[in-house]
Amino acid sequence: MKHNAPDLNPRNLTRLGAAWLVWATLSTASAQASVAPASPPVQAQQFMLANGMSLIVKPDRRAPTAVHMLWLRAGSMDEVDGSSGVAHVLEHMLFKGTPSVPVGEFSRRVAALGGRDNAFTSQDYTGYYQQIPAARLADVMALEADRFANNQWSDEEFKKELEVVKEERRLRTDDNPRALMNEALHAAVFVASPYRRPIVGWMSDLESLTPDDARAFYQRWYVPANAAVVVAGDVEVAEVRRLAEKYYGHIPARAVPERKPRVEPAQTGLKRIAIKAPAEQAMVTLAFKVPSFQSFKGGQDESDALALTVLSAVLDGYSGARLERALTQGADRVADSAGADNGLWGRGPQLFLLSGVPAPGKTAEQVEAALRAQVARIAAEGVSEAELARVKTQWVASAVYKLDSVFNQARELGTSWVQDQPLDAHERLIERLRAVTAEQVRAVAGKYFGDDQLTVARLLPQPLDKTGKPRTAPAGSRH
Repeated sequence: MKHNAPDLNPRNLTRLGAAWLVWATLSTASAQASVAPASPPVQAQQFMLANGMSLIVKPDRRAPTAVHMLWLRAGSMDEVDGSSGVAHVLEHMLFKGTPSVPVGEFSRRVAALGGRDNAFTSQDYTGYYQQIPAARLADVMALEADRFANNQWSDEEFKKELEVVKEERRLRTDDNPRALMNEALHAAVFVASPYRRPIVGWMSDLESLTPDDARAFYQRWYVPANAAVVVAGDVEVAEVRRLAEKYYGHIPARAVPERKPRVEPAQTGLKRIAIKAPAEQAMVTLAFKVPSFQSFKGGQDESDALALTVLSAVLDGYSGARLERALTQGADRVADSAGADNGLWGRGPQLFLLSGVPAPGKTAEQVEAALRAQVARIAAEGVSEAELARVKTQWVASAVYKLDSVFNQARELGTSWVQDQPLDAHERLIERLRAVTAEQVRAVAGKYFGDDQLTVARLLPQPLDKTGKPRTAPAGSRH
């Protein structure tokens, strides 16, 4: 997708889950523990502008740089049937000008300041960011506030950009058998939840999408009370607050539209789908409906969501974890690769995913059985304290390098705001995750992996087209 940020959860390409947030925060907590800072870390601060827009500031003066982000609590889940993909298309159109900034000029101006910019759309949110020398913060705040309040473009510009988006869909989904399978899987798993729709949109919806569809989504959701500005880096809190008031504070306040509940009904039986697509290998993915982490009130669902995240790490959280050892190694291995992922939190319902690619001579059914057998083994035998400790240590070691990333600090704060969580949500999550016991892991392994919570998707490989030329990224696409 154009302007999308790098995928931070490669094991789950169709959904932006929360596991990467956990690992990034673990890295911060561990590195601070192992390398004592000269002074206590500066905490983020949150403010509310008069028009309802949130402002979050996190000083980090280790380098003369800053990250400026604008977050909207609006993503593909806020679309309606028939206009899927409009949130992502609108993200593209935010780069198409205002009365004072011509088409294509936004990114050129950011580059001239010595910075770089991009954007991303997920099911839960849309975000825009610039990484710049800290001294140029005011310049990018002025640019971002202008396009947030005054975005405009012609019908012709929309039609041209829509063709770019359709080509992205062809490149990233239609020509990608695993992406096709994952898209079909989510459409089968969810009945009422808008998570059933792909972020990029169904091609039939893109074909009929109009400029006014995008303008209506912009008018509906791009309001100050549905947005947050996040600034992290070599900045002074008082100065950032002054700049935010200057550039964003004058934008007129408007009410955020009421969101109707779209509660996913309980599943009452196993679902199976099979997708045929040109591919070299088969694949199987098992999606189990699991609880989402919603608060820090200590309820059973929240505790189970944390234990499920630990379970995913026991299965696939480090090199040589259980799935790799049991399924991909040895003379009688059944899989070339295998993985696990738990969607910890989100605005919609979450899934625990198990996936695998059969080894030569093995079948998807054998891989499916082997994946379920590993979970069943943990449900029966549990995990040792030593294994649990190793998993937690591996979490820390695998993400320490993220400590110095101002971008990740800003992104953590933005995602916490989207989920209506406190600024220190990730630190609290780490403490809760560290407290998860081996017995809790064993309990969730036996609780959430029955057939009534399961949807299975299989990729059935079809012959490859040896004559076709591979697609290239469409003109104007940025990553």
